[in-house]
Amino acid sequence: MSHPEPAPELLRLLGIMARLRAPDGCPWDQVQDFASIAPYTVEEGHEVADAIARQDWAGLQDELGDLLLQVVYHARMAEEAGWFGFGDVAKSVNDKMVRRHPHVFGEDAARDATTQTLAWEAQKARERAARAETGTLAGVAGNLPSLTRAAKLTRRAARVGFDWPDVGQVLDKLEEEAAELRAELSAADPARLADEVGDLLFVLANLARKLDLDPEACLRGANAKFERRFGAVEAALAREGRSPAEARLAEMEAHWAAAKAAERR
Repeated sequence: MSHPEPAPELLRLLGIMARLRAPDGCPWDQVQDFASIAPYTVEEGHEVADAIARQDWAGLQDELGDLLLQVVYHARMAEEAGWFGFGDVAKSVNDKMVRRHPHVFGEDAARDATTQTLAWEAQKARERAARAETGTLAGVAGNLPSLTRAAKLTRRAARVGFDWPDVGQVLDKLEEEAAELRAELSAADPARLADEVGDLLFVLANLARKLDLDPEACLRGANAKFERRFGAVEAALAREGRSPAEARLAEMEAHWAAAKAAERR
């Protein structure tokens, strides 16, 4: 299967974006700014991850195009402001990849995956220091999905020894936080409850990290499982001529158990 040459198509995309933002371009595109486009950028990243999780390879091509459009969009707005252009963005990441892979593009000896990961993190630390970002947790983006950010924060802390020695101690901490949440239930103070639930979620993200799991992927899987099984509950009730609102909880739980058992066969 032949593929279009990337350079002409990229230049075409850059031209399309410039035309959309031109004074006689698209009225919607003309009034957008970084803040208004940023949510779409985040959304497109999630849609890429979703296509991969579903192994929808045709859909992945489309979603990657949408994500690329976001990069082009931001670069075009920056160019209009006189800050940088798409070429600067590409040069920046090219230089970074070469700088962080001296064992490939330089004279360093070849490394195994573990050694390369350590070297990569050391190089990133040097880059943060050059940007005057001090502190172990510096540079962890504040607008990441919260579970992902929790895992990244604890991973950074673990590099300097601030970590539980084993998973068992994380599970102990999880039980401790659950007990603290239970103790707050009677008072029903929303602020205290939110604080305790946050602690519980933070420990869960830490647990996923200790198990080399992505907490966001774990939760996406749980969401998909819930949707699938609740759909089976609705289908079972529909065959009985009823909706969930017309069924008792015990009946829905029975259908849920049946759906769960069917998945395990």
